[in-house]
Amino acid sequence: MKLTTLVLGLILASPLVRAADGDSIDTITKAVYDVISGPAGARDWARFRSLFADGARLIAIRMTAGKPAPAVMTVDDYAKNAGASFERNAFYESEAARRVEAFGNIAHVFSTYESRRAPGEKPFARGINSFQLVRDSGQWKVMTILWDAEREGSPIPERYLASGQ
Repeated sequence: MKLTTLVLGLILASPLVRAADGDSIDTITKAVYDVISGPAGARDWARFRSLFADGARLIAIRMTAGKPAPAVMTVDDYAKNAGASFERNAFYESEAARRVEAFGNIAHVFSTYESRRAPGEKPFARGINSFQLVRDSGQWKVMTILWDAEREGSPIPERYLASGQ
């Protein structure tokens, strides 16, 4: 009886990973935005990790001395770095438009994003998340997210502000 109670307690206490997250290209990309968005506080990092394939990377393009410099992170690096900011600050990122290319077990999603401090506010940042996805055991997983932010001299082209296939 004690073992059953312990197992049940562990199941109830652990974060739930949503099986539907990897069902389609749409659900996996929406799940990434869902996990990182919310009021100041902790995010569901177990769910976040479940969205990624083994060896996945997140790569932010940072401008250093006027030149692009990719900052490569593991999923755990991102959770640690972004998690500290999310604990202190509300952050809501949503998809404004997307373009999808897929073949067999791979897909590329060019997802235009808008970042806000509260739902409905004017975005404080926009950019493009480039998702590379792989179908693994019947589920879509993120292999890479590479992103760059809009900035002076580098606006988002009009063709990426409206969804299309």
